[in-house]
Amino acid sequence: MTIHPKVLEVTDRIRARSEKARGLYLDRLAAASEAGPRRASLACGNQAHGFAACGPGDKAVLKGDISPNLGIITAYNDMLSAHQPYETYPELIRQAAREVGGVAQVAGGVPAMCDGVTQGQTGMELSLFSRDAIAMSAAIGLSHNTYDAAVFLGICDKIVPGLLIAALSFGHLPAVFIPAGPMTSGLPNSEKARIRQLYAEGKATRADLLEAESASYHGPGTCTFYGTANTNQMLMEIMGLHLPGSSFVNPNTPLRDALTKAAAKRALAITALGNEFTPIGEIIDEKAVVNGVVGLNATGGSTNHTLHLVAMAKAAGIQLTWDDFSDLSDVVPLLTRVYPNGLADVNHFHAAGGMSFLIRELLQAGLLHEDVKTVWGAGLSGYTVEPKIDEAGVIAWREGATTSLDEKVLAPVSKAFQASGGLKVLEGNLGRSVIKVSAVKVDRHVIEAPARVFHTQDALLAAFKAGELTEDFIAVIRFQGPRANGMPELHKLTPTLAVLQDRGLRVALVTDGRMSGASGKVPAAIHVTPEAAAGGAIGKVRDGDMVRLDAVTGTLEVLVDPATFTARELAVADMTGNEFGLGRELFAMFRANAAPAELGAGVF
Repeated sequence: MTIHPKVLEVTDRIRARSEKARGLYLDRLAAASEAGPRRASLACGNQAHGFAACGPGDKAVLKGDISPNLGIITAYNDMLSAHQPYETYPELIRQAAREVGGVAQVAGGVPAMCDGVTQGQTGMELSLFSRDAIAMSAAIGLSHNTYDAAVFLGICDKIVPGLLIAALSFGHLPAVFIPAGPMTSGLPNSEKARIRQLYAEGKATRADLLEAESASYHGPGTCTFYGTANTNQMLMEIMGLHLPGSSFVNPNTPLRDALTKAAAKRALAITALGNEFTPIGEIIDEKAVVNGVVGLNATGGSTNHTLHLVAMAKAAGIQLTWDDFSDLSDVVPLLTRVYPNGLADVNHFHAAGGMSFLIRELLQAGLLHEDVKTVWGAGLSGYTVEPKIDEAGVIAWREGATTSLDEKVLAPVSKAFQASGGLKVLEGNLGRSVIKVSAVKVDRHVIEAPARVFHTQDALLAAFKAGELTEDFIAVIRFQGPRANGMPELHKLTPTLAVLQDRGLRVALVTDGRMSGASGKVPAAIHVTPEAAAGGAIGKVRDGDMVRLDAVTGTLEVLVDPATFTARELAVADMTGNEFGLGRELFAMFRANAAPAELGAGVF
């Protein structure tokens, strides 16, 4: 297998720029690993506190130093549909640990907010920063230093990135991520989107909208469209942190429970007490990060990961840039059509061949690094299998699909939906941004139109309702970056902009906020950096300025005389309303210290 020259080039330059930071990280990892099993370093009083509440059997095991203790970090709550199944996981994991002579304890819980609930609401201003709060919460759980490995129970948008950042800060420990799977298919996502647009136009009632939403989001599990949550699951598998084929198995099924127990046993098998010691800090290296970016492009995944993957890589001492995403996108073909990039949902993707087929195709094309460490063992080819369970409940892995079972959903490289992944960096006198065009029609890849400037998404919606948006325009929505208000997602705009586009207008969005993996068919230059609140040029745009968004050449320009544009005063926004209410005052230090979007938009 010959690796693609561009994949090799990007990997080599990441390795070169990361050499110092990665070296320091690995030195710290080695020093922590040499300290031996965690409990051996604890005083008797420390240990007694650690197992005081355990039953007699587990307590007896933990009094020794030769049996592993597995820490469980859980993002369970029963408000978030994707995380509700985790309620029963700790007991399954404890049972699995006892079956192989170990012990498992819930080490801690982390917050898990649902972006679906907070979308367009004030609480969304805490969403991005919850990633860093989750990382800190998980670190507190593991700081008791009594665990030989950890399993992480998390699915959704900021939760998996936060958990992985925490896991990498304890990089000397083995770590396995355990998914809960997607909900079964409900109302098709395309029909849900149609009702949303009708509601935006006043042609459907609120009762109609609620009925459609409830039929779409109808039970336990991840939302079935391919947004950030399901992109997380793809990433954890292609980067070697899930068991093979486990990402998209539905909740509350015998196979799902069997996979959960198998994941716990695998975590205990790869501790320093055995012969397969595999700390997570060695799994997540430059090749694994590149594999993740390749998977993101091949599946048309969430643009949120142009923030999250940067932050996750940094936690392992690896410096990933937006140019790496864009250059890999140029050579990685789009192999999936899952809503909003198609009509199918993730259950259809899984049924068509899923992750095992996707990984096999990318490996055969030389687009993935095969020579990596994973929780399953050495080599990514170990992930071209899929799990099956027999009537006795015994789980086994067999070769996955070698041909797609539905090429309208999951295509081989030879029949790719498009030659590139669709992620592109835009650069110009407005700064740098990213755009995802995998769901945008080719005739919309270049939009040149007058700017309509807004400081909130509600202001644009008000203009729409007032009948003011009747001509081509580019909506410039600023003061939505991490330092302004926490960089909320702006999905509330999607139906409205889609309606205007369907009416024949040429429209686009330019924002220093987020739009994520469900941005859909309207061209959107997002994550503009520097942001307006940090003095970025987006703060100088005025109504009527001609703006050109060009996803073909990769440019984002305001077509104003350069001297005139430079001389303009920056706009000022009153952001005091973003500082209080629904906990926002507690995140003031995050807003004040947030990194630019291109560096991950976090505080670490």
